[in-house]
Amino acid sequence: MRPATKNLTRHARSDGQLVSEAVAGDTVSWEELVRRFSVRLHRIAGTYGLDNASAADVVQTTWLRAFERLHMLRDPAAVGGWLVTITRRESVSVVRGRSRERLVDTYDSIDAPDDGRTPEDEIAALDQNAQVRAALQRLPQRDRKLLTMLMASRTPSYTAASAALNMPVGSIGPTRARSLAALRRELVHS
Repeated sequence: MRPATKNLTRHARSDGQLVSEAVAGDTVSWEELVRRFSVRLHRIAGTYGLDNASAADVVQTTWLRAFERLHMLRDPAAVGGWLVTITRRESVSVVRGRSRERLVDTYDSIDAPDDGRTPEDEIAALDQNAQVRAALQRLPQRDRKLLTMLMASRTPSYTAASAALNMPVGSIGPTRARSLAALRRELVHS
């Protein structure tokens, strides 16, 4: 049996090994980290409703932040979760920046009372909404369409949903219940 060597194939090296080697200045290990996680990070940024260019900017910023702070990572094996957290924070920052860019119609709305939500509440709500959107996208198309139609209105019409989806009105309620259960499962497993 041959002893383990530092020249393991790229895919055989753990995330922790890649981080340690990248911190030591190994550019090949850094590039492998980028290859290993970029698609996942781009997908996460997309769940915040960002277009491809904005999601790419978020991922680029994530890698910049990671490069600047990689040496401070206490558990190199946890790099995946750390990168996801950075991506989520950067995505929220972009989304919040866009909401500040909206023009105000009248001066009266500037003085509107605060609804009591803290910035942390806003971030938590944005993150939860992104997770629900991502879980909804993983459902079958028919379930996704039904739930979207019913959620889009304060007074959902089973008749309208029946006509749009070519489903019997009597099937809408049970299908809705199954779709919501599937959505809950997706949220638990994400």
